[in-house]
Amino acid sequence: MRTKLLLVAAFAMLLGLSSCSKDDKPSSNYDAYQKAVNETVKSQKRNNKVILLVAFGSTWQQAYDAFDATVAAYKSAFPSYDVFLSFSSAICINRAAAGENVAPRNFYAPPFWLTAFAQDGVKYDEIVVQSLQVIPGEEYTRVINYIKDFANNSNGDLDDSYLSRVKLKLGVPLLQDADSDVNAVAKALDDLYKSKAASGVVAFMGHGNPDSYDTYKANIRYTQLEEALQTYSTNYFVGTVDMMANFKTNVLARMQAAGITSGTVYCHPLMSIAGDHAHNDMAGDDNENGAPNEEGEVEDTSWKCYFAANGYTCNDDTQIVKGLLELPTVRQIWMNHTTAAINGEPLDYYHSKDPE
Repeated sequence: MRTKLLLVAAFAMLLGLSSCSKDDKPSSNYDAYQKAVNETVKSQKRNNKVILLVAFGSTWQQAYDAFDATVAAYKSAFPSYDVFLSFSSAICINRAAAGENVAPRNFYAPPFWLTAFAQDGVKYDEIVVQSLQVIPGEEYTRVINYIKDFANNSNGDLDDSYLSRVKLKLGVPLLQDADSDVNAVAKALDDLYKSKAASGVVAFMGHGNPDSYDTYKANIRYTQLEEALQTYSTNYFVGTVDMMANFKTNVLARMQAAGITSGTVYCHPLMSIAGDHAHNDMAGDDNENGAPNEEGEVEDTSWKCYFAANGYTCNDDTQIVKGLLELPTVRQIWMNHTTAAINGEPLDYYHSKDPE
């Protein structure tokens, strides 16, 4: 019940009641959203297996285009599966519905989709949940908990006999494995940007988690990726907006320690999509450039402006504003994880699940 109430509050800004008649009007916003997702799944069901892509979310058209292209790529690569996309961020869901930056569009949280997959007249034989997170951190933990709550029938309103036989599978984040995934992503990025690394620094901006939310110590993947990239070129660097000791200030310090005190700096988001962080925190025009705060970060200053203020050539022309899902060779690594999940054994989410 607590989960239900939280979802009602989180999605209070979403519209969708007007389509209901007086006789079948849902009793709550939660019911309205569930009804909308149920109808979508029923009308679009073509197969007995389904893939649910779970992204954090965004309110930028470029991100929506990347998500739409990803769904299309999945439908092409997995023709025996239906494919749907979900946002896990209530803020992104609300703002998308309100039409922030772009035309209004409805995205629903994973629990609505999972419940719809279990409804009478649908009841997929196999459900694959694919995390579109980059690292196995805080947001990935939420994905796991969605599946556990579903498998455990946490609201008590699903068919337990169905839940006992449905195959549940999980596709892991992009950088799940410290060796194979990190090296595969490093190679894919170097294949794309080796010419730029030959003429200047390529600085990737990831998100990261604050120390208090560094679930499974996943922030280490950024450090590992920088190390893997530097086997190709010492001009590659990886920083974040939220990982302690790996802000843009720390990236600058590492560059200077390596003797790179001038030249061109190309900035590229290390996030699934190019949304607010990419357009503003990385490539934006905020330029307070004050003293570092107590955590060592210079706030209200974009990466573009920060590196320019420190003597590097870093301007609009050196911003590569592309999310990782826009890079087919990187997106393929996520899809490889989906294939591995499909070919693996069903997962037991009635008990604790650790992604490591």
